[in-house]
Amino acid sequence: MKPYLKLEGIRKQFGTTTVLNQVNLDIREGELVTLLGPSGCGKSTLLRCIAGLTEIDEGQIWLDDKDIVNLPPRSREIGMVFQSYALFPNLTVRENIEYGMRMRGAAKEARRQRSDELLELIDLADKRDAYPAQLSGGQQQRVALARSLAVRPKVLLLDEPLSALDAKIRKNLRMEIREIQKQFNMTTIFVTHDQEEALTLSDRVCLMNQGNIVQQGTPEELYAKPSTEFVARFMGSYNVLTRAEALRLFGAVPGDGESYAIRPEALTLVGQDQETDLGHAGKPIVEGTVHSASILGNVIRYAIDAAGIRLTVDALNDGRSRRLEENRKVALAFDLAQLLQLEKEGA
Repeated sequence: MKPYLKLEGIRKQFGTTTVLNQVNLDIREGELVTLLGPSGCGKSTLLRCIAGLTEIDEGQIWLDDKDIVNLPPRSREIGMVFQSYALFPNLTVRENIEYGMRMRGAAKEARRQRSDELLELIDLADKRDAYPAQLSGGQQQRVALARSLAVRPKVLLLDEPLSALDAKIRKNLRMEIREIQKQFNMTTIFVTHDQEEALTLSDRVCLMNQGNIVQQGTPEELYAKPSTEFVARFMGSYNVLTRAEALRLFGAVPGDGESYAIRPEALTLVGQDQETDLGHAGKPIVEGTVHSASILGNVIRYAIDAAGIRLTVDALNDGRSRRLEENRKVALAFDLAQLLQLEKEGA
């Protein structure tokens, strides 16, 4: 399928620092792609380059078969929502939503009809005459989203729009954003450093590091099949092991890799006297000792010392099993098929 938005060889330097290093990315129409990565990896700079707010040093940007790299931001048909909301404090909710349409010369009746539609969509029709200071953070961010949608952009860019909100509002609002994106079939790029956010929202995730996209794929692919040590450590708290450590733990490893990874939930805790319980009979067993345990909602995350290696192990916190105390002797059942061989960084 031909890409709707195409980035070719995007390069950007600030002084002697290369922030984007020959980035290539194809995005389909209606797709929600998340740029995920640590602070300073270049994800927000890439978003600003697409919007035209930051000039690129090299490369091309094509939108719907049109080269937009030399167009000013207002001519790119791109909407952008920032972390800071950037609402006009002296304008009402309706006036903020209509601002872009008014700047483009839309008739009052058309502006009113469009703002009414969007106010219903974001469930703020009763706040149309309120000012930003009278709204909660989540409400202000919904207004910012509606303002960007009002001008019917071809692409919507969201630069960490939820990071200033508390956890509960953030979770609710990200699902609202996803529903609105699907309803409008809006081609969307979402920037975040939050793995859970990326995995929950996206059709595709692009993990960035040091100005490059180091791996991309569906949320399932990125979580289940990390290609390098960086990806494994960033996604899902994988246990990353050297070849020697993996051999010490498991006795055998697939392939001839220098490093391996296994997910916390792929190692199953079994009490020393329960090796044959819970369907683990016949599986290899590694003995260990509980170092610590943390409750993460529906998961108990254990740090287990085994063969001189500290492993992270996740167990379901379903109320049927008691949290294991520190220094408790345990056994870990594992499946070698869950052990992933990692590529060298940059290979």
